[in-house]
Parts: sequence; structure tokens; C-alpha cells
Amino acid sequence: MSTSPSSPVGHFQRFFLRGLAVVLPATLTLWVLVQAYLWIDRSIAQPINASIRYGIVQLFAHWPSTGELTGVLPTPDELVDLRVEAGLPKTDASEDSQLIFAFQEAVVNSWWEEYFLVRMIGLVVAIAAVYVAGRLVGGLVGRWIYRWFERFITSLPVIKKIYSWLKQIVDFLFNNQNKPIKFNRVVAVEYPRRGIWSVGFQTGTAMKSIRPRSGDSITVFIPSSPTPFTGYTVTIPKEDVIELPISVEEAIGFAISGGVLRPSSEQLAQTSAPDSILSDTMHQSKADDQTSSQPSDLP
Repeated sequence: MSTSPSSPVGHFQRFFLRGLAVVLPATLTLWVLVQAYLWIDRSIAQPINASIRYGIVQLFAHWPSTGELTGVLPTPDELVDLRVEAGLPKTDASEDSQLIFAFQEAVVNSWWEEYFLVRMIGLVVAIAAVYVAGRLVGGLVGRWIYRWFERFITSLPVIKKIYSWLKQIVDFLFNNQNKPIKFNRVVAVEYPRRGIWSVGFQTGTAMKSIRPRSGDSITVFIPSSPTPFTGYTVTIPKEDVIELPISVEEAIGFAISGGVLRPSSEQLAQTSAPDSILSDTMHQSKADDQTSSQPSDLP
């Protein structure tokens, strides 16, 4: 049963859809950014922070004078309490080195968790390390080390497959002027059958063994939605391919969104989905206002 637009339920539905159209884009963007930060913090920053904390405690253990300067050595009374907590006699100093190490580790961890800016050290170190790696690879020695590392990785039976796939994806995402992106043309082809058009990327020409049968053909990678890094690679006759005047980034956005995000140059003369929701609700609200303002014919 359809709901009347002028009913309370109809009013709620219209304004709720209007609110979704306004709030969802910003909310989803914020959610993606937060999740990306949490992943970076959990996978990169926290392990680096743990290594730095461990290094600081080791510094105190090997150079006790640094502990005295920073005030992280336990006082005599605190040391006695540590012995008692460990189940040792108050005068038993046989385990003092381990007790002091555990005490300093707890102090450093507590101090590290107390200050937010200190916890950001891991992220800053990660960014600096990536920058330094980029600068080193640009030099002669850095390139030699990088090539040696790649040869070592690709010599391992299983890891070389994973590394090669991941490297292709990273090269695709973070291409630069020295390594131009290989997906340089966005095309439309009839796939998986005639009458169904799919958007893909030209990746090269047909294999030599296929050309005698396929003629002048090209290879096209057709991405899946919403994960454009998976898909199908097909060989299509060049005459059956339509080149689209859009960028690779726009085509990826089209694939990820399932066709919702279309390049402005490919938009038809109609409003987009969020705009149409807003306009429909606004027009309906105006119509309701006009209806309510008209005099009633009933006596």
C-alpha cells in the first residue's frame, strides 16, 4: 500500500531521504578517513612506537646513568616494594636488575600513553622513513640496493608471486612521470555478450598467437565493482572498441560506485540521484504548502 505524500509518514520519508542525501557523503568520507588512520596507526605507527619504547628501556638498562638523569629509576623504597610484589624478601637484591627493567618499562609505557603527541612519533617516523627510502632509491647506491632486494624477493618460490601482484597494483596507484601508467585509454566494449557494454582500460595489443584469428585487436582489462583491482582481461577487435573521453581516475570512480559516479562530460541532461531526491522532496513540500493554503470547498 502506497503512502500519501501529505501524510505524516510521507513527510518523514521525504525529509529523511533529503537528510540522507546531505549527510551520507560527508559521513562516509569521514568514516573512510578515520578507518584509514586507524589502520595506519594499528599496522604501522604502533609497531614503530613499541620498538622505540623497547629501545628506550634497553638504553636505560645498558646505561643506568641515563635512567638517573631522566628520573625513571625506582627509589629505594619503591625497589623494596617491587621485591615484595615479586614475592622476594625485602633485602634480597638478586632480582633487582629485572625488577628495575620492568619498572622502567612500565614508566615509559605509561608516559608514552599519556601524551597524544608522543604517540604520533611512530607515524612521523614512518613518513620520514618512506621519504628517505624514496630519496635513496633515486641515487645510484639506493637503486642498486633496491634491485638486489627485488632479485632476492623474486627468487623465493611463493613470495615472488605475491610481491609481483602487489607491485603491479602499487605501480598502478602511485605512478609517476618516470613510470607512466599503463592504463592510458578508457574504452567501452561489448562484454560479456553483444548488447551489454562494459567500461574497461586498454592495456596493450593482442598476443602474437591470437592476431592471425583476431585481426587488429587490443587487450582490455574490465574491472569489477566495487573492487576495480579484480576483473577480466579480454582481447577485442579494435573496430569493436569505443574510446571514452574520460580519465582513468574517473573510470575507476565509475567502477567503484557501480555507475553512480559519472564524469561530468558523460552526464545526460538530468539531475543526479542525490539532487533529484532533494528536488523531489522540495517540490513535494511546495505542493503540500500550496494545497494546505488553498481554501476548502466544503461548507
